[in-house]
Amino acid sequence: MTQAKAIARTVRIAPRKVRLVVDLIRGKQVGEAVAILRHTPKAASPVVEKVLKSAVANAEHNYDLDINNLVVSEVFVDEGPTLKRFRPRAQGRASAINKRTSHITLVVSEQKEG
Repeated sequence: MTQAKAIARTVRIAPRKVRLVVDLIRGKQVGEAVAILRHTPKAASPVVEKVLKSAVANAEHNYDLDINNLVVSEVFVDEGPTLKRFRPRAQGRASAINKRTSHITLVVSEQKEG
């Protein structure tokens, strides 16, 4: 089974938030997945949509796959490097703020006929 993938690295959204969005499209047809992402009001939606479109473009251009038969076969989010920042608090203290990043991996593959 031929598959194409796309990876977005070091996206400035916490992995926990992106996972909520990618869970919605796992196993779906590409057209349906795009529709779901368009109507999901989350910050991660446009980012995931961009990765999806990239994977579809890779499938079409590099592997000559038919767009109409593509399915989101695999999609997962790993933690990227964390940006560490500090926020001033009461009585001269400082507390750490972790600005987390994500690596989003999306694999599309051709659905078997029948």
